[in-house]
Amino acid sequence: MSRKGVGLAAFDRSRLTSAQFASHGNSLRSNDAQALETQLSVFRSLLQQFAQTHAKDIRSNPSFRAQFARMCAAIGVDPLASSSAAGSGGGAGNSSMWAQLLGRSVNDFYFELAVRVVEVCGATRGENGGLIGVRELRERVVRGRMEGAPEITDDDVLRAVATLKPLGSSYSVIKVGNKPYIRSVPKELNTDQSAVLEAVQVLGYVSVSMLMVNLRWTRARAQTAVEDLLGEGMLWVDKQAPEWEYWSPGFMLDVDGTTGAGG
Repeated sequence: MSRKGVGLAAFDRSRLTSAQFASHGNSLRSNDAQALETQLSVFRSLLQQFAQTHAKDIRSNPSFRAQFARMCAAIGVDPLASSSAAGSGGGAGNSSMWAQLLGRSVNDFYFELAVRVVEVCGATRGENGGLIGVRELRERVVRGRMEGAPEITDDDVLRAVATLKPLGSSYSVIKVGNKPYIRSVPKELNTDQSAVLEAVQVLGYVSVSMLMVNLRWTRARAQTAVEDLLGEGMLWVDKQAPEWEYWSPGFMLDVDGTTGAGG
């Protein structure tokens, strides 16, 4: 009986010790969280001071603007966040960080750029099936801007597309190989379609036999992939060649533009 009592007492002490350790662990985690929140608050305050001091450079210099945005992301601040809340809440506390720190000019710059992105995507959808390279989109936007307008970079375009998230999955950035594209149709590319689009980047076109040799696909698989992309308008077909060639619309337009400029 005495042994049983000693065992129960030891068990109770062990349970009490475990509870004390758990309580101490919770206390440490709470203190760490408070310390981290304090540090982030300090960082945000310094970031605000930096933004106010260098507001002119952030507005006018695209490289500086991109670096500032990366600084924001490093401490979990989205400089374009809460834009939709600003429209619904109507208070200064809900406006985006760009608007609060830099005035309306930078904030409006991105939303106006987003409008132009939507316009270009809509105008070219018949040519490319809703898939346009970031560089090509930027060049089209630049061509339509007034002289003296702020310089636009690919990074600016990507940030502008991010502001379109409230529109759902219609506008998103995808990578085909190493090249970023803006997709403006709510359609997911399957693995085969992505592989074909990546192969097209090499020469500007592919054929069914090229896919069969280089990707070791069956004819049916290669034919299905190119026909799906052809149906979506993401490839154009040249039936004049001995074997039908499936071309990237963007590549063909680039060639036509270069030929026109040279002539």
